[in-house]
This record gives sequence, structure tokens and C-alpha cells, in this order.
Amino acid sequence: MCRCNRWLAGLLLTFSSLLNAAPQTVVVMTSYPEEMMTRVEEGFAQAQPEYRLHILWRQGFDALPYLMQPKQGGVDVYWAPSPGNFTRLAKAGSWQPLGISLEGLPAQIGGLSLRDEQALYQATELAGYGFAINATTLNELGVTMPRDWPDLLDPRLRGRVALPDPSRVGFAPVLLDIVLRAYGWERGWAIWSELSANARLVTRGGTLVSDEVTSGRAAVGLSIDFFVASAKANGEPVDFVYPAHGGLNPAFIAVTAHSKAPDGARAFAQYLLSETGQALLADADIRKLPVRPSVYAQLPEHYHDPFVAAGRGAYDYGKGSSRERLALISSLFTQWLSLPHDALNTLWARLHAAEAAGHDVSAIRQLLITPPLAAEQVEEQALLALYAARQDSGMTHEPASDLDELGRREITWQFQAARQRAEAARLLDGLGL
Repeated sequence: MCRCNRWLAGLLLTFSSLLNAAPQTVVVMTSYPEEMMTRVEEGFAQAQPEYRLHILWRQGFDALPYLMQPKQGGVDVYWAPSPGNFTRLAKAGSWQPLGISLEGLPAQIGGLSLRDEQALYQATELAGYGFAINATTLNELGVTMPRDWPDLLDPRLRGRVALPDPSRVGFAPVLLDIVLRAYGWERGWAIWSELSANARLVTRGGTLVSDEVTSGRAAVGLSIDFFVASAKANGEPVDFVYPAHGGLNPAFIAVTAHSKAPDGARAFAQYLLSETGQALLADADIRKLPVRPSVYAQLPEHYHDPFVAAGRGAYDYGKGSSRERLALISSLFTQWLSLPHDALNTLWARLHAAEAAGHDVSAIRQLLITPPLAAEQVEEQALLALYAARQDSGMTHEPASDLDELGRREITWQFQAARQRAEAARLLDGLGL
């Protein structure tokens, strides 16, 4: 009997030891692709074998309502290139202090903050916005290499620019805002109106933009550097240009307020921000821009260093771009430039023909470049609050409806833009064009 008890006690001790040795599960919500997360999981497992990652995939517009539910759906750490979500969730009290060492990590790059003031979330890497280029197609069109946004207004690029639709592609609203911040509200929208007339709207992300460029269907695509780097690494005929007025999109990491594995969540965050984790994120198969400046010394000479570029003033963009503002300008683009895209393209083609014929078309151009929302109105808090409420419910693609206040405003923009197009068409008719 005693030997039996001793055997049972030993078995229980062995079982308890096995349980204690089992890796603790850390639930990570992210939008990063599986192939990237597999590399990250492998690296983290080697560095911290006492933890095991469980990946929960959600795009940014789905992640927000998920993380705002009770207990945050069991998520321990959120890691994603969706800056607006981190700000919104911080206001909702959804994060606990990150609680890791940030030594060697700058708090800012150019005009972009790399962490919030309370250190609830921290940038882990950056992605640069710019132009995917098919040099062969550009040469065939007789167009020189574009260096900044106005270079894309060349009429020879008509139909040969791939533009991600801001209402459907998560990173695209920042593209709009980079130009609006760099050139001002009126000049910025003038660029977007004419540029959109040169473009074909792409309704899925950066991979499809790269496909348009590598196939030669587009000479230029508006994209993010890592999409293009991946295509180039696979032998595709594509290059990437960081424009003179550029922008960076940070990926942040945060530990949820209701995390059941906060130590594991912090270990994962610390790994991503370590020299090892940062070097992994700059791997040729991932191609992110590290936020630890010291890592660039071990990267290839041609690897873009945003900290050096920021020293030259390339990344002043970043201040004041709230998720509400991005949602507003995305909607304005949709109501004014996207929904009537074919009609606008025709009007711009007629205008360019009139200019080439020597006609004075300044009044017609003004009709086509004037947005149906004034600069001062974009700061209206009541309007921004309506977009904040819409985003809290996740992204929708439903057309504007007069059943709610925001829909009525959007329909007003459509109506005003339609009147301006009609007047532009009338004036062009008068020129016989």
C-alpha cells in the first residue's frame, strides 16, 4: 500500500513537472500574412521556448470591433500596421503598460511618433509609401522616372497608373493624406483629381498593385515598399521609388488589458524589438524597415534607411492623421472621384486635348479640381465623430444613404461634384471638344 502511494505520488510529480514545462500559449492578433508569421514564430520559439504563439488573423477593420468586445476575445497581444486602431483602443482603456525596455529605440522619426506618450504601444517596424515602377513600360511611353507626386500627372500615363481604392485597401487612405499634408488641401486635391484620371482603381491590396506593374499593364503603381521588394526578390521587373514627399506606416504592438499571459506578451514584444527580431523583420522575405537604427549597419548598403532620409526632411508627414480624418478623406475621394471615375476620366481627357489645342481651360480645370468640402470643414468635430462611430462598427461598403446624417452629407458631396462635372462638360462642349 505504501509503495503504491509512493508510486502514485511520483507519477503526479512527474505529471506536474511536464505541465510546468509545457510552453505557455500567447494569443497574438495580427494582419500579417502566414508566411511572415511562420518565420516570426520560428525565431521567437528559438529565443523564448517557454512560450508558444497562437496566431489569430484579423484585418484592421475587423480587429477593432473584435478587441472592443468583453475580455477582448482572449487576445494577449495585438501587432499590426493599423495605427488608428491603437489610438482608438488606448482611449477605450484596452491596453496595459507595455512594460519592456525601449533603450536604443527613438521616440520619433521625422513627423511620426513611434510610441504613444504613455508607452502603451510601440512601433516595431515601418513601411514606406511610394511608387512601384516598371522602367520598361515608362520608357515605351516616353516618361521619365517620377520623383514626386506631380510627376504622375503626365497625360502620357493615362490608364497606366495603378491606384489602390482607398475605400477598399487598408493602406490607401494614408496615400491620400501624404499628398494633402505636403501640398495643402486645395493643391493636394487638385493633384488627386488629375492623378485619379490617369489611374485604374485597384480594389485589392499591394500585391495586386505589384501585379499590375510587373505585367506592364501599369507603368506606375502606388504602393508600399515591402510589396514591391517581395516581387523584385522573385525576379519580377519592378523597382521602387521613395518620393520626395513620402510617408511611413508604422506597425505597433500592445499588450491587452485583459491578457491572461502578459509575461509572454511582453516577451514577444521584447523579441520583436531586439537586435535579433529587428534583423529578422528586415530579412529579404519580409522586408520591413526596422525601428532600431543600429540594425541598419548590418543590412545591405542599398537598404533604405528612413532615419537617414528623415534627416533630409523626407518624412515630415505624420502629425494629425487621425483615423477619423483618414476615414473622412477616403469617403470624400469615393463620393467625388471614385464613383464617377469613368465620367471624370473622359472630362480630363477632353480638357487635356483642349489644352494641347491652345484653349484657355482654367475655368474648366477649376471645376474639376475643387473638392466638395472646404479645408476648414474637414476639422469639424461633429463630422469627424460620425466617421469615428462608423469605424467602430468595422468597415462597410454600403452606398451612402439619406437615412443617417453622415450618409446625407456624403450624398451632398456627390450632388455638388455632379454639378461641377456638368458645368465642365458644358464649357467643353462650347469649345467643340
